[in-house]
Amino acid sequence: MPAPILATKLYIPPPRPNLVPRPRLIERLNEGLAMGCKLTLISASAGFGKTTLVSEWISSLTPSTSSTGRGEGVRAAWISLDEGDNDPLRFISYLIAALQTIKAGLGEGVLATLPSHEQLQIEMALTALLNEISAIPDSFLLVLDDYHLIDSKPVDEALAFLVERLPPQMHLVIATREDPSLPLARLRVRGQLTELRAADLQFTPAEATEFLNRVMGLNLSNEDVAALESRTEGWIAGLQLAALSMQGNQDSAGFIKSFTGSHRFVLDYLIEEVLGQQSDKIQAFLLCTSILDRMCGSLCDAVLLDPSISGQEILEHLERANLFIVPLDHERRWYRYHHLFGDLLRQRLGQPRELAEYHLRASEWYEANADLPQAFHHALAAGDFERAARLAETVWQEMERSLQTIVWIDWVKKLPNEVVFSKPKLCVLIGRAYSDAGDIPASETYLQNAERGLADSMDQDESKSLAGIIALARASNAQNEGNLKETVKYAELSLQFISEDDNYLRAQAAVTLGFTHWATGNLEASLRAMYAWVGDMQRLENQIFAIASAFAIADMQVILGRLSDAETSLRQAVQQAAAHGREAEVITAHHHLGLAMIAYEKGDDAAFAQSLQTAADLGQRTTLVDWTHRWNLAQARLKESDGEWDAALQSLDDARRVYVKNPIPIFQPIEAHKARVHLRQGRLDKAQAWARERGLSVKDEASYLGEYEHLTLARIHLAEGSFAGVHELLDRLLALAESQKRMGSVIEILLTQALVHQAQGAHSEALAVLERALTLTEPEGYIRVYVYEGEAMRSLISTWKVTNRAHPLLGYVNRILDFSPQSKIVNRKSKIIEPLTDRELEILRLIAEGHSNAEIGQRLFLALSTVKGHNLRIFNKLQAENRTEAVARARELGLI
Repeated sequence: MPAPILATKLYIPPPRPNLVPRPRLIERLNEGLAMGCKLTLISASAGFGKTTLVSEWISSLTPSTSSTGRGEGVRAAWISLDEGDNDPLRFISYLIAALQTIKAGLGEGVLATLPSHEQLQIEMALTALLNEISAIPDSFLLVLDDYHLIDSKPVDEALAFLVERLPPQMHLVIATREDPSLPLARLRVRGQLTELRAADLQFTPAEATEFLNRVMGLNLSNEDVAALESRTEGWIAGLQLAALSMQGNQDSAGFIKSFTGSHRFVLDYLIEEVLGQQSDKIQAFLLCTSILDRMCGSLCDAVLLDPSISGQEILEHLERANLFIVPLDHERRWYRYHHLFGDLLRQRLGQPRELAEYHLRASEWYEANADLPQAFHHALAAGDFERAARLAETVWQEMERSLQTIVWIDWVKKLPNEVVFSKPKLCVLIGRAYSDAGDIPASETYLQNAERGLADSMDQDESKSLAGIIALARASNAQNEGNLKETVKYAELSLQFISEDDNYLRAQAAVTLGFTHWATGNLEASLRAMYAWVGDMQRLENQIFAIASAFAIADMQVILGRLSDAETSLRQAVQQAAAHGREAEVITAHHHLGLAMIAYEKGDDAAFAQSLQTAADLGQRTTLVDWTHRWNLAQARLKESDGEWDAALQSLDDARRVYVKNPIPIFQPIEAHKARVHLRQGRLDKAQAWARERGLSVKDEASYLGEYEHLTLARIHLAEGSFAGVHELLDRLLALAESQKRMGSVIEILLTQALVHQAQGAHSEALAVLERALTLTEPEGYIRVYVYEGEAMRSLISTWKVTNRAHPLLGYVNRILDFSPQSKIVNRKSKIIEPLTDRELEILRLIAEGHSNAEIGQRLFLALSTVKGHNLRIFNKLQAENRTEAVARARELGLI
């Protein structure tokens, strides 16, 4: 599940009361919008009113206040950044949450594609997000406030990727104390950057006069204002601090004359004067609570432990006094200090002996209020590493389930090694975390340290339990490395240590062993393990895991050739998910995609379209990490069937890039699949190069995980017309598949054998093998497995039909032949031209029905540009100039 979003970070600060209007700056900001600039950068040191200016600008862009029409109705989203946003996943999570204030539901599934911090996966997730943003009809702003707190190259790179590809309706605003690591020079040259810097932001004499006299009520002369404005160089925070110090001072002129020095010394003086004019109670409150990033009344009470002080009342007093405090919500419950003021208060606070106690009290309050991350942060600041380590252990499960393993690792890195290495349980969790992150060497380091610590432990029960988790982590590591022997060894070892009462861990160990059976091709044994796992999860009332497991069961059933069983498994899981609400439904994207591909195989276009659309919708919100990989594989299959070879290859490359290691064995390696596409594309040389690189031979022994590659090799030999050893290879593959009852494999092997026999002129053998395949596929309703093989298979099936007029399979054979696309089109001069693909015929029929390009795109889940590309190819093949001619020509040829 994604990490909880702190709503106050998305709060747009309202314009301050008695604001000094800054029309010259608003005009420049509006000009940038009107010119179509991608980025507005407001960069200056602390205290120059950056946040206040952006707040005023946003307010001016609302329809009710805009009179010029410029920017009228422009909406805005806001993120107040903090140091925690240096984690790319958290940054993107808040980015999506902010954008959802513009369009509800936008980007809900994007984080499911980000199981790690690899830049390529982040860019792919941002690409998906940009595609959704492009569909927003109205212009809007996204404000990133306090970007100087970001010190993360992956976040900088993610933002640079976003800026370079920003849709025209989105405008990015960055407020920061230092320039971000973005291609500013390039944006500047292209005229895509609006910049406001310190020289722009500083108060003019007129603005300073209005601020000091109207807002702060000082009634200074023009000479005094000019002097103060000159000495502060228009620095707004300095003016405000000076004004606060001058309130009640009868000698304003004398104060201003003595107001000299560099900013640092002036600031020290003003802080003394401001604090000195507050009561002891307020001073103590300000200093003690300066350790808090954000404050509410009860938290302040817990830190101060002074019954004579009401935290909420003082916070409200500080807001009324305009004493550098910023509300974080409309209810005025949460606040923060102005960043500059907070920095100064902490500097003034120094390192009193009570400091650790303040942090410890804050940690205890946060723990009591279920904010374990903040509790950990303050325990660490208090130097209470034992407490911090305990909190890290406690928060582990929550953070793992919210995809924050990397963040958790970064936290525990801040603990001293001697503390970490003294805690076997924490080392075990760190070892598991690194295993999840794919860092196997680091995982092993911590697991070994845990073992050394457990050797001296007097708690035998805990030692045995942790030993079981260590073994499970090592089984996972071995599985990630494809080491079947070690996976089995450690999974079995874990069962020796895990308590008989720990049903979840024992079930996890058992299903790990079950997946090893899958890797050997013994899918029946693996299915039994999966059924047992689902039963265990149901007994443990973990319905989410039980429902999610159905897609793996269906995968196995498809390999076994049981399409109907797979469809039943998926539909039952979908029904169960519907009964358990939205949380369960969002994990069924895999299930609907499986149903779509089964319907596609059976030639049920209506069911296919419905399931594919549902899968696409749910895929935007799913939390299953391999969703994008599966989606791209399905897209590759569909594009390949449509004859879109380059697009199919691109989808396969995309699938490879987003692949996340998981227990499901790779039965169809992507490079082998690409070799098959190259064969269909007529690029035999590329397929041959792949086979040479893999070192494949027709003399190789048959194996389950090598089957797809060797069948691809057989197809390469078929394309070459070199058949030596091919029949023997296919016989070995067939024998193994039959012995393991993998009828899905048997069907493909038989069809390959039939094509090889046909190519060699052995027609009777080809027809006999074909009939056996038809006998196996007819009960399950396979259609496209034959269509996929193209004209050669269609010709063979037609020959079989001629010689078997009264055969019980004749009706099934007619369905296959009727489904096959027209193989040739004859033009007006009776010359053969390029055939239309299945997809082109489908689009042609929709054109004939009068659908627009946009409607066709919606119906077939295609981008508008893709539909237009299909149209051009259709017109070219039919020798037509427009839609009307294309439809007339198609009817003339009997295509529609």
